[in-house]
Amino acid sequence: MCIRDRDYTGEETPSASSIPAASESSSQPRVQTQTQTQSESTPQPQALSPNERIRASPYARVTAAERSIDLRNVQGTGPSGRIIKADVDSYKAPSRPSHPPPATVQATPAAPSGSYVDQPLSNIRQVIAQRLTESKNERPHYYLTIDCRVDKLMQLRAELNERGKGQYKLSVNDFIIKAAALALREVPQVNSSWLGDAIRTYNTVDINVALSTERGLLTPLIRNADQKGIASISKEVQKLAEKGRASGLSLEEAKSGTFTISNLGMFGVKSFTAIINPPQSSILAVGAAEKRLIPAPGTKQGFEVGTFIHFTTSNDHRVLDGATSAQFLAAFRNFIENPTTMLL
Repeated sequence: MCIRDRDYTGEETPSASSIPAASESSSQPRVQTQTQTQSESTPQPQALSPNERIRASPYARVTAAERSIDLRNVQGTGPSGRIIKADVDSYKAPSRPSHPPPATVQATPAAPSGSYVDQPLSNIRQVIAQRLTESKNERPHYYLTIDCRVDKLMQLRAELNERGKGQYKLSVNDFIIKAAALALREVPQVNSSWLGDAIRTYNTVDINVALSTERGLLTPLIRNADQKGIASISKEVQKLAEKGRASGLSLEEAKSGTFTISNLGMFGVKSFTAIINPPQSSILAVGAAEKRLIPAPGTKQGFEVGTFIHFTTSNDHRVLDGATSAQFLAAFRNFIENPTTMLL
């Protein structure tokens, strides 16, 4: 997913956990005082249980991955002991002992039959793997699916592209971005994040668009998408996509927004479920358009051909109840099936 130094607002997310205090000894009061003073003056790295995640900002994780630094050894100075980039920058690895410990024998996994190639992980692939694994493990995902008829949208797109005379070339995805942005404005609860002790609802609608590149998945950011025209959205998406594939995006261009859209319809994928892009609470997965026969009472044939697209939202149940996500999809469908309302 996208790479960023902090949460969406630029603030460090507070955490309820803290470093446990040192235990006391009643038999040696003088040693007790010295140990306590040393503990207070010299912060120690986070003590974690096997299932507890390291509290660190996304940019700190990226920097640590680039420098091969184990975040478990870094002392955080952010709120509630959270590790920030400055902590990684100032970290110094401990010196190696003069007498190395005895070598341990590690079991070597059995090689599969046949030839194979091991591809080293890039920094961006490591960050994607780490963040999406955390998202899937920590966020209770649930999924809602709808089908939207897009014949009117296809017709309007063709008319607008013809009128544009080459000045712009609108895609179906541009309309989907606009429809999602307007639906988020109507149902702002979906435009939110989980903070642990509060739910933050954002006043701006900033949408990330999933983009596949040779280096990995990027999510360029379209700011204030609800306030922009479809042609402006189209030009901005194309510009960021070209830059992302050529030289990569800046941190500001790849910063996390408030909602993400992932479209695999151009690959012929009918439907899929996506993993939520943290710290967001919902993501929209878009499938391919397909034609279907549907009843048409009053016509000679009794049926007609309609074009439909399969949409699925993945939602964080800590933030969104099913009814709230359903309201968002209802608003989204209204804009998709009545596309002229997005031009008003």
